[in-house]
Amino acid sequence: MGDAATWESLAQQLRVDSVRVAAQANSGHPTSSMSAADLASVLLSDYLRYDLERRDAPNNDHLVFSKGHASPLIYSMLKAAGVIDEEEFLTYRSIGSRLEGHPVPNLPTVDVATGSLGQGLPIAVGIALAGKRLDQLPYRVWVFCGDSEMAEGSMWEAAEHAAYWDLDNLTAIIDVNRLGQRGETMYGWDTGAYATRMQAFGWHTIEIDGHDVDAINAAFQEAVATEGRPTAIIAKTMKGRGVSAVEDQNGFHGRPIADSETAITELGGSTGATVTVQTPGNSVQANVFKVTPSGGLPKYEVGSRMATRRAYGDALTAVGGRRGDIVALDGEVSNSTHADIFAKEHPDRFFECYIAEQQAVAAAVGMQVRGWTPYVSTFAAFLTRAYDFIRMAAVSRANIRLSGSHAGVSIGEDGPSQMALEDIAMMRAVNGSTVLYPSDGNQTAQLVAAMADIDGISYIRTTREATPILYEPDEVFRVGGSRVLRSSDDDKLTIVAAGITVHESLKAVDAMAADGINVRLIDLYSIKPIDTATLEAAASDTGTLLTVEDHWAEGGIGDAVLAALGGLRNPPRVIKVAVQGMPGSGKPADLLSQAGIDAAHIEAAARLLAQS
Repeated sequence: MGDAATWESLAQQLRVDSVRVAAQANSGHPTSSMSAADLASVLLSDYLRYDLERRDAPNNDHLVFSKGHASPLIYSMLKAAGVIDEEEFLTYRSIGSRLEGHPVPNLPTVDVATGSLGQGLPIAVGIALAGKRLDQLPYRVWVFCGDSEMAEGSMWEAAEHAAYWDLDNLTAIIDVNRLGQRGETMYGWDTGAYATRMQAFGWHTIEIDGHDVDAINAAFQEAVATEGRPTAIIAKTMKGRGVSAVEDQNGFHGRPIADSETAITELGGSTGATVTVQTPGNSVQANVFKVTPSGGLPKYEVGSRMATRRAYGDALTAVGGRRGDIVALDGEVSNSTHADIFAKEHPDRFFECYIAEQQAVAAAVGMQVRGWTPYVSTFAAFLTRAYDFIRMAAVSRANIRLSGSHAGVSIGEDGPSQMALEDIAMMRAVNGSTVLYPSDGNQTAQLVAAMADIDGISYIRTTREATPILYEPDEVFRVGGSRVLRSSDDDKLTIVAAGITVHESLKAVDAMAADGINVRLIDLYSIKPIDTATLEAAASDTGTLLTVEDHWAEGGIGDAVLAALGGLRNPPRVIKVAVQGMPGSGKPADLLSQAGIDAAHIEAAARLLAQS
C-alpha cells in the first residue's frame, strides 16, 4: 500500500506530463487531465491489477476512460508505468502515433475507443457483465467519467442496467470538475446531485474531495468491499489543478496551456515518479460454456413459407448450440426478433437489455473485449438510436453482430415510426461494415452462421412477414455473393432486389417471361461487400439495371449498385425504384403498392425499360 507522499508525487508527475504532451502537440485537453490526476495516481499505484506484458490475461482489471478527451492523463499514466517511453510520448496526436487525440485500443489498458461522451460507462457495464456472468472471474472494471457527460441519456441507461445486474465489480469514478467546454456543467460542484441520482438507480455512492489522496484511497477500499451493487465515487475536483493561470478557470477546455514552462515550474517540475502496476493476484481460468452440438442449421422446405426474422432466431440458436462463445442480447422485442428461441435454449448466454438500444450495443462491445461473440437484435428502426455506439464500435475495431427486424413498409399496420427505411444507408456508411439482407429462411440461416466469423460490424436485415422459401437448404451463400434467380441469353434488362422485393420482382419477371420478355433477376443478399462481378456481367449483357428496394432511395441498394459500377469505362444505365413519400399504416400489400415496389409496379417499370 502506498502513502500520501508517493501518491501525490505521482499525481504531480501526471499533471506535468499532461501539460508537456499537450504543449508538444499544441492541442489536447490538459486541464481535464489535471483534475483527475490524484484519482488516477492512487488507482494506478494500489488498486488496478493488470499484467502490462499480457493485455489478454483473463484476470486483468479493466480501465475505461469514458472522458476520453483526458488522453494526456491516460498516456502519462502509461508513461509512468513504463509502457511508453519519452520518444513515443512526444509523438502525441501526430500521424502514425499510437497516442491519438482520443484513445483507441492499441495500448495496454485501452480496451475501446472513447471520446464520444456517454459511451465509456455503458461499455464498462458490458465488460463487468461479462466478468460476472460469462467469464465468471473476479476482475474489476474501473471507469473514469466526466461530469459533463452525465447529461447523456446513455449514462443513465448504463446506471440502471449496472444496478439491475448487481455489478459490484464495477466502480465509476465521476470527476466533478465543474467546468465543461463552454462553461459550468449542469450541477456544478453539487456532488450530492449526482449521488442522489445514482442512489436512485441503486448504486452505492461515496462523495469525496478528489484531491485528497487519503480520501481517495479510503473510497477505493470501500468500493472494493461493497457487495451486491456497483459503486460511484463522486469526486469534487478542480479543472487545471495546480496551475493558477487555468485552475478552475473557464475557457481553457481543449487548449494547451499557453506558458507550459511556467505551468510546469508552478507544479514543482518533474518529480521523476514512476509506478509498478500490480499484476492480478490470481490465475483463475475464464469460464467456458460447454456445448454438445446436435444437428446443423435449420432447414426449410422449398415452397413453404417462413419469415426471415424467425429463421434468424432458429439459426442463432443452432450456432449457439455449436459454439459456447456465442451470446445474444435483445431490446425487449425478442418475441418478435425471435431471439427468444436462443434465450430458451441458452439462458446463461442471453441478456435482456430492455428498451435501451444504446446500452444493448454498448454491452455487446464490452463483451467482445473479453472475446465473446455477441449478436444484438431489435427492430431495425430502433438501431438508429444507437448509431453513435455503432460507429464508435468501428473506431474500437470491435466485432459485433446486429440484427434489425421489421424493416421497410412491408411491416404493415404499425406505420412509419416502426419502419426502418434508412438502415441500409446507415450501416453501409460504417467503416468496414458488412450488410446482409436475405430473402428466404435457408439463406438467412447460412448468413447468420457466417456472421459469427466476420470481423468488424456486421448487420443482417430481416423481414416481418413469412415469405416463400426459394432456395434448397444445402445451397451455399457466401458473404459478398449474390444469386441470379432468372437469366437467359436475351435478357432485356436486369432487376436487382433484396429481401422482400426479391419476391415481388419474381412475380414481375415471371409475368413478363410469359409474354416473351426476358428479364434477369439478381438477389443481392450481400449489399456490402457487394458482388461486383455478377453486377458487371449483368451490365454487360443487358445494359440497364433496375434496382428495387423497401428503403429510401438515398444510400440503399440502388446507391450500392451505382457505387459498384460507377468506375466502369461504359457504366450501365441504373434506374432506382425505392420508397417515395412518407408511408402510413395499412396492409403490407397495400403499402408495397403505394410505395411503388410491389410486383405490378416493378413489372410496369421493367416493361417500359425493356421497350426503350
